[in-house]
Amino acid sequence: MLVKAAPGVKVPMEGMPRRYIEQTPAEVPDTPYYRRRITDGDLVVVPAPRAAAKATAVRKEASNDQP
Repeated sequence: MLVKAAPGVKVPMEGMPRRYIEQTPAEVPDTPYYRRRITDGDLVVVPAPRAAAKATAVRKEASNDQP
């Protein structure tokens, strides 16, 4: 999942306490550690970019058109 830190917060990466997630979105695994940080408000889930979502929708439509 793609996450970034809440404004003014630095969140240590799981298993790497000297590396931090800050304002730049980072891809992290869906683990209890990151879920807890999201629930606490320290991390925010970043939505998928619209271009990627739109491309996926176009591909699905194209595959539905084939016999």
